[in-house]
Amino acid sequence: MSTYEIKLQGDILKVGFGSTLATGDRIVRDVAAKLDEMITQGELPGGSLIKINGRVSVLVSQVLGDKLGKLYDAIALLDPKIGKPGIDIYVVTISRHPNYQVGDILDVVRESNSEANLKVVLCGFANTGKTCFRDGLKQALLQISNAPESYFMSGCPDGDGSWYSETARRDPDLAAQLKAQYKARFTAEFAKLKAQEVRGINTPIFVFDIGGRISDENRLIMAEANHTVILVKDEAEIAPWRQLCESLNLQVIAIIFSDFLGNEDVIESESPILRGRVHRLQRGEDVSQRLTVQALARLLVGLSISEVLGR
Repeated sequence: MSTYEIKLQGDILKVGFGSTLATGDRIVRDVAAKLDEMITQGELPGGSLIKINGRVSVLVSQVLGDKLGKLYDAIALLDPKIGKPGIDIYVVTISRHPNYQVGDILDVVRESNSEANLKVVLCGFANTGKTCFRDGLKQALLQISNAPESYFMSGCPDGDGSWYSETARRDPDLAAQLKAQYKARFTAEFAKLKAQEVRGINTPIFVFDIGGRISDENRLIMAEANHTVILVKDEAEIAPWRQLCESLNLQVIAIIFSDFLGNEDVIESESPILRGRVHRLQRGEDVSQRLTVQALARLLVGLSISEVLGR
């Protein structure tokens, strides 16, 4: 199976990571080989502009820029953080064309406005393992065949970007050092900017986590979601977060107990909401195969598809 998927739809190159997990060197080789194959078969004819839509790592972007820059006069990448309802926003990153300047913003009406946007906030007090759980859920969704497109983001200034877990698995000391450098204060200004980002993201499934306390800043960011997952260490932690979610009209779709000392996951119920236990959310560990993580991934896919069909 491929580590990276590439398909041309009109003038939009749809890209994304495949279900096969791999390191960057393997992925960029696959990307280069796939692009060469598409060029040889005439699937990438070249022209004035090509737009790229999908998840692109820094390494992959270099390969795409090199290969496509020889065929197209201008390249624009989707920026999911500045989208609008029904509209995708692309930013021109490479241009030799007089009609496009680097930094230009292109508004593109989405082909299907029937796509539902499932915006899920992962909330809970500190030290429940939200970052680890979020990253495991991200990988679990990628492993579901034909799952709707998903996007994950951190909603707190704690330095735990999507890169953290992968780096921690290979070099814990480096991960800790980088996190300390990236860590920022949780200010009202940060919360407003993060809420704006959440508002603009239009992917069918969007998941973000927030800081581990109930605050005005977190309330502002959470208000842009429509569904929530509550991660707790014990029963007493549920009520404060559930009350906050209900005050923001967020639908609680799962309550997950984080059992760090446990040896296995347990699904307690799947209706009307998913309830269960997830064990050992250890930073740097891949938890995508955990029973509860996979159950939530399937739930998100089902909700996303149901909302589309229900419109």
